[in-house]
Formats: sequence, structure tokens, C-alpha cells
Amino acid sequence: MTPVRIAPSLLAADFGHLAEQVAKVEPHVEWLHLDVMDGHFVPNISFGMPVIASLRPESDLYFDCHLMITNPAAYLDDLAEAGANLVTVHIEAVPDPTATAEKARGLGLDFGLVINPATPLRAVTPFLELCDVLVVMSVEPGFGGQSFMTEALPKLMAAREFVESNGLSVDIQVDGGITTETAPKARAAGANVFVAGTAIFGASDPAAAADDLRRAIEEI
Repeated sequence: MTPVRIAPSLLAADFGHLAEQVAKVEPHVEWLHLDVMDGHFVPNISFGMPVIASLRPESDLYFDCHLMITNPAAYLDDLAEAGANLVTVHIEAVPDPTATAEKARGLGLDFGLVINPATPLRAVTPFLELCDVLVVMSVEPGFGGQSFMTEALPKLMAAREFVESNGLSVDIQVDGGITTETAPKARAAGANVFVAGTAIFGASDPAAAADDLRRAIEEI
């Protein structure tokens, strides 16, 4: 099976001590998930380039920037300069992401697509060959702390089947409501990258919580 990657979501961290929070989990995880929200595509506003740029010298983690924004292409230059490694954009915001993917590649960024719970998988399959990552949302975007939507499991299974049957090298990320109980189900369905916010940064010991999550996933 594809290798497991844990991606703690910074949205659930203590914003007064972000660098310290990231340092606690860094030895235990592979990616850092950064939710950029514009208050337009989703109702909330989170953080942008200054926060990403300030964290970049503090961490060697792979910065996975989830762009919950209406016009992601306009911000790719700034994200690359801030230190992003991967940008993922919503198919609902960019129904034809070809030009956005090309721009990201030109800036040295990895590229991925995100699909909301109500959006069918067929919306992204024509573009998966452009992607390094497909993100299947298992909650509604824009808010942390939601419960996992089991409707995501068939979509994860279909996505994994499509990727493998077409010989694509695409990570499948699941984002939302990931815990030691839900992550194994998502892994069995085909996910290999797990975004966890509250389950890691909301724990009294985030490093131990990340280890517990990995064990739960790898035990299936």
C-alpha cells in the first residue's frame, strides 16, 4: 500500500505559540497542513502568506497549503515565495484547473485538487493526471472540529481505484474529522495522507497523539 503520511492541521494549533506547536510534532509527522481561507469561498478567514513565511525557517516539514479561496492562481507566486511545497485548490472554485496547475508547476510547487463532500468524483477525474495529490473532504470546508462524514469512504475507494487503474502517482488525502477511530476506515478505503487538526493539536500531548494516530492507521 502507499506510504502513510500524517499532516497535522495548523488551524487547530495554539496561534500564540505556532512555532513551538510545530516543533513538538515535527519529529512525528511528514507534512504540515496549512488551511488558507479567504472569507469568500468559505465563510471564515484563517491566515495567509505572513504566517506561512514566518514558519518556513522554523520547520523542514513539507508545507501542504490547502487553498480555500476563490482565485487561487492569483496567490501562487506569493505562496511559492513564502515557502509552500504543495498547493491544493478546490475544483468547485476552479472547474478547469489546467492553467492553475501549469502555473504552480512553473513556480516549483506541487499541485493537487480538493473535492467537497457534495461534489461527485467525476468532477476531478479528467484532471487527476495534473495532480500530485487528490484531497477528499470528509467535512464541509471552512471550519475545524467537525465530525467525519462516512459518505467520504465510497469516494475514497473510487478515487483509489481510478488512480491505480490509470497508473497515476497521486497521493489520496482525507481531510476532516480524522481520529484514531476514523483514520483506519479511511486508510482501508484508500487514503494515504491524513489531515488531523483537533486530534493532534487539540491533545494534551500532540506528539503522542500523532504517534497514536499512526499506530491506529498502520494496524489495519
